[in-house]
Amino acid sequence: MSDLLRGDEILACVHRVALNRGSPFALVIPPTTPEMERRRRDAEDHRLTTLAQIQTLHPEAVTPSSPDDTGQLMREGAQLILRPRLANDVVGRRRASAHALVRVGRVDQRFVYAPILIKNNEILESASTRRILEGSLSNLKPSEATYTDGVGPRSNLTVTRNGITLAHATRVLATLGHDDPSARVAMIDRHRRVWWFDLASANYPRFNLATYDEHYEQRLAVLEAHDEWGVTGEDFPTSPYWHRECTECPYELHCEAQLESTDDVSLTRFTSLEQQVILHEQGIDSRAQLARLDPYRARLAHNKVPTPHVDFEREDFLGRTIEKLDELIYRSRAHVRGSSLRSVDPALMGCPTADVEVDIDMESYGERTYLWGTSVTLSEPLEGATQGYRAFVEWGALTAETEAKIFCDFWTWFKDLRQRCRERDLTIAAYCFWAQAEDGAMNRAAATAIEGGPTIKELDSFRRSSPSVWIDLHEEAKRQIQTEGPLGLKQLAGAAGFQWRDINPSGEASMLWYEEARCDEGPSALAARQRILEYNEDDCRATKALRDWLNGPARALPHRDDPL
Repeated sequence: MSDLLRGDEILACVHRVALNRGSPFALVIPPTTPEMERRRRDAEDHRLTTLAQIQTLHPEAVTPSSPDDTGQLMREGAQLILRPRLANDVVGRRRASAHALVRVGRVDQRFVYAPILIKNNEILESASTRRILEGSLSNLKPSEATYTDGVGPRSNLTVTRNGITLAHATRVLATLGHDDPSARVAMIDRHRRVWWFDLASANYPRFNLATYDEHYEQRLAVLEAHDEWGVTGEDFPTSPYWHRECTECPYELHCEAQLESTDDVSLTRFTSLEQQVILHEQGIDSRAQLARLDPYRARLAHNKVPTPHVDFEREDFLGRTIEKLDELIYRSRAHVRGSSLRSVDPALMGCPTADVEVDIDMESYGERTYLWGTSVTLSEPLEGATQGYRAFVEWGALTAETEAKIFCDFWTWFKDLRQRCRERDLTIAAYCFWAQAEDGAMNRAAATAIEGGPTIKELDSFRRSSPSVWIDLHEEAKRQIQTEGPLGLKQLAGAAGFQWRDINPSGEASMLWYEEARCDEGPSALAARQRILEYNEDDCRATKALRDWLNGPARALPHRDDPL
């Protein structure tokens, strides 16, 4: 019999679930990347620190030594159980884990518990019509929580997986006789805020119990089919398909080779398994076939415009069935053409320019920004201004005060440059990629008041200038360019012909470099500092390359609506 299902497998690729339990061929598993190791380490550190804080706040909390011990504590009604070890659900072929169990009531003489997960990620996003029960480490019971308005759970895979893992634990608790009828569960986020969800309701459709049960049955069927394969040795029960977790899957290279050999339609970003099944059922097996569908007809069908036509039967059906089918068609067309595509006419393409242009990029570690990098382009000489790269950086202890000081230094320089432009009657514009990140760092630094630092009002005045002088190149590119999927700086600037000097250019990798660079003056630290500065300079140069591309060569790209 195959291994029991873990909570983190309930949303996993079904092919991976099967391969984890045995494959008909030898698989070469690549080593874990430093970035993945760092994420695991940070998650573990956050979890252990949070558990230690909970233990301090709740000295009555107990830590069991075995599944039997956990069961006995639940039968006795222990109020808070840390690091519980739940007995397996052998019949349901499940094993579950949680970082804590809190007693939330009593039903028919048995105590019932809510599982809690501690995660080093964000849980919520703004949602004006939603509200969530918020507790605290000192008040861990849902009865002690109060509603926080204007927020809801994020719709990303990470939070959905967290919710499904908690639903998995809830179902296992049911087999042990200690499940809460309301299926209340909690997630503790990276800021150690406690958020409560009731999974028995329909409030959280992406990870409530009904959704969990559907995914669980699918994975259970895979286990049963794998058992049969192990006996008969016939066809393997699953086959590869693209999944959002492919880039971090140990079987990625093996599966990718198979999928690329047939141009499998699942390679179209970002399709779900359900969409892929529907496409295959309609005879759309490859990206090339998908690219030949009519996106206009797909939009009409999605908007329920009654224009049936025998030549467009598949578009009419798929457009009603698959949300944003037109976007999938466009992504597949970008792949088939082997380049990015235009979304607008050439005359509407381009990025605002100025006499003095400043490309800006920041580097952060955790919740603090330690570097603001700038690259200045001058259309003509300007007294007191130097063309090229300049960094405002702190390699020592990174506190709220030092973060504010770095930003103050940057802002003072930038404010002086703007003043020089006004005196010469020159225009100036600043460019970034994904302004949400830079804006958040600016606001956070300004919130720590230091002498000479800008106020939020001053920042808002700059960001709301008309015509705009703070230009988000992600938004500019999003309006004009169609790619195979990702719209990140690395993909877009790469399409513009730009190359980073580093062999592994990524924000996550730079955090590893920073850990080596900070608070040290040794050779390895100095080398790491230089690597960060070069990477940051390249990010600044990449935004310039991107806007130059939008203002010129990109206008010659094929339009995404051009027939193949």
